[in-house]
Amino acid sequence: MIKTILVPATGNLTDATTYPLAFAIARLSAAHVDALHVAADPVEVVVNLASDGAGASGVLSERLIADMKADIDARQRAAQRNFAEACARDKLAIAETPTVTDGPSAQWHSEVGQEPLWMVNYGMTADVIVVSRGKQGQEAEARATLEAVLLETGRPVLVPATAPQSPVPAPDRIAIAWKPTPQASRAVACALPLLKRAKTVTVLSVEEDPRRGEDTGRLAGYLAWHGIRPVIKRLGIGVNGGPETLLSAACETADLLVMGGYGHARLREWVFGGFTQRVLEDAPIPVFLAH
Repeated sequence: MIKTILVPATGNLTDATTYPLAFAIARLSAAHVDALHVAADPVEVVVNLASDGAGASGVLSERLIADMKADIDARQRAAQRNFAEACARDKLAIAETPTVTDGPSAQWHSEVGQEPLWMVNYGMTADVIVVSRGKQGQEAEARATLEAVLLETGRPVLVPATAPQSPVPAPDRIAIAWKPTPQASRAVACALPLLKRAKTVTVLSVEEDPRRGEDTGRLAGYLAWHGIRPVIKRLGIGVNGGPETLLSAACETADLLVMGGYGHARLREWVFGGFTQRVLEDAPIPVFLAH
């Protein structure tokens, strides 16, 4: 059962996609949402600039710090406003302990430093982490946080659809992008609370090797022991390759895609390269990832 959900409180446009999805999942099992805002340290930023060869005079540094602090404070106010409006809109109680309310609740947290590091620290004690894939202008920051929480927390990550939607309905139709890898296996295990309540579950398998048919059969057997009766769809690779074929099938059959984070080459490229990267860029539905 999902009882704790972590979401970054950014103060930018990504809040419009993360809060509705996090709150929708919280309503399923009266879960608690921890909203974490991480304010940059302006002194640290200026020191890093100086160490990178972009140093400035003392007076200019003081002016830079003052300007940065003003921007940081404005962003924090925007983040608090977004959080308060989202809680009011979705009628989530503000709570610090489980005894305060029987329904879904939320809590504001703030730290100073680097968002990826603090999200990892908080994320290790969350059941699931909801993180945006990023929009133009915030892509680098959002992607750094997404990479960090997926690779370093050991927790599943839920990535919202690109278009803001409020309220977001709980996912009733779920597709599993199945490949016999530890990442995909872990994603399915972590997603069981959602899979059990879904009206339909579809297992999508791209037939790269015809001998792999038994793998989907074993997955179906595993899900059946959890009370889930999936539909199995074996897909041809198609003209444009596996990712496009699978994405097309997922969007036709589901409003949530469950998959492992994997790809090729070095660690971050391995997890976010190839197939995973394509899904994160092109999937119009939320994606549930595990590494």
